[in-house]
Amino acid sequence: MTFDLTSEQDQLRDAVRALGRRYGHGYFVEKAKAGEHTTELWAEAGRLGYLGVNIPTAYGGGGGGITELAIVCEELAAAGCPLLLLVVSPAIAATVINRHGTEEQRKRHLPGLADGSAKIVFAITEPDAGSNFHRLGTVARRDGDGWLLSGRKCYISGVDEADHVLVVARTEDAGTGKLKPALFIVPTNAAGLTRSKLDMEIVSPENQFLLYLDDVRLPADALVGESLDAGLPALFAGLNPERITVAAMGAGTGRYAIERASGYTATRKVWGGRSIGSHQGVSHPLAHAAVQVELARLMIQKAATLYDAGRDLEAGVAGNMAKYAAGEAAALAVDTAVQALGGAGMTTEYGVATLLGAVRAGRIAPVSREMILNFVAQHVLGQDKSY
Repeated sequence: MTFDLTSEQDQLRDAVRALGRRYGHGYFVEKAKAGEHTTELWAEAGRLGYLGVNIPTAYGGGGGGITELAIVCEELAAAGCPLLLLVVSPAIAATVINRHGTEEQRKRHLPGLADGSAKIVFAITEPDAGSNFHRLGTVARRDGDGWLLSGRKCYISGVDEADHVLVVARTEDAGTGKLKPALFIVPTNAAGLTRSKLDMEIVSPENQFLLYLDDVRLPADALVGESLDAGLPALFAGLNPERITVAAMGAGTGRYAIERASGYTATRKVWGGRSIGSHQGVSHPLAHAAVQVELARLMIQKAATLYDAGRDLEAGVAGNMAKYAAGEAAALAVDTAVQALGGAGMTTEYGVATLLGAVRAGRIAPVSREMILNFVAQHVLGQDKSY
């Protein structure tokens, strides 16, 4: 067992860190508050090859794995630029298409995802079913050689920035008559697809949307994979990378908050000549948060290593644990940083309160902490299913 990165991974971490710091949290917040996107950062990360590190070289990527993509997510977040669409486009969509798409779909979509010139977002969550694909109301019906999609989706990130959306729907199995999941690559300008922006109390340059699919007509090759049998494995293929990269983004955000706060507390002097950080009431909460973030980082590394080794079942357990740990650690780190900075912690200038909404959301999405505890209780502790 080793905890050392390869020289290439070390170089990637250093390079992404340098890129993130050139833009910084001020850039991130300015874009978010202006209702704009981090277009310049995304484009430069794409040109430098960071967005496609997990995509095979045959399609323009770096040929690495989720370990490398997690490094990119963490280091940009640690620089104050947590880019949610890294999770959605390279982690989920690229993985699904690479592992379960047709060769034509890989050739058509992966090069653009690798260089950042294209984005594909992901739509599974629904108003009534949440992310429970057994109860999804979005249905795909055969229409000659093609398909018709109808339904609703909610909390879909970045639709206004994307060329396509990867929609999870249900189809009827001709043999059994039962509904089964299937994934479709839908152009965001398709007739019958409309969207409505959700107002969120989160400082983020990425927007959330309701999607409405009203008999959206698609060609046969919009279906991911060669047949409907690809649907379920394709869906699960995107979940582990999603958990791991969300966790990495949370760990990076926690690192950023602790760095900001510890820099402040080490130099801030109020009572005599001692820094406020010399008082245990200030330093111990920050130290505790730093321990929790580092523990989460170790679990992220384990989950990514297992995933890249093809050990999907073990990666599923580790990925869920990593997401839980990082979600809790990030929320703790940001809250502790705000408290350590006092009134300054609530200002935009000091750049930590601007992350409160995002880290709180990280305990809810893309899977809630309660559902992860259900998963661990059932699959690790051998308890009866509770829901």
